[in-house]
Amino acid sequence: MIASRIYKIRLKKGDLVVVRSGKYKGKTGKVTATHPRENKVTVEGINVVKRHIKPNQSHPQGDIVEVTKPIWVSKVSIVEPISRRPSRISYGTDKNGKKIRLYARSGKEIANG
Repeated sequence: MIASRIYKIRLKKGDLVVVRSGKYKGKTGKVTATHPRENKVTVEGINVVKRHIKPNQSHPQGDIVEVTKPIWVSKVSIVEPISRRPSRISYGTDKNGKKIRLYARSGKEIANG
């Protein structure tokens, strides 16, 4: 088995992001999951597709359900809460020497969560 690369994703679950390109350009949503092996993130309400389910015990007639699929991490940017503009993420240290995430545009710390 070939080991797949694990990508460094600077976004975290709960971050508010905006889609920068593609079908959902300009839409915002919260990150619900990150997928480091695929270099993708799942964003709430973005890239929703219909999936056909075969008949089973929970769906005796079969069903069509809506599923949120992952989107490439390069297509999204974190949104600064004050200016409501997209920014990249940089890293720095706080007073105690702990590593923290910063908005590259303003230099302010990203609140966790």
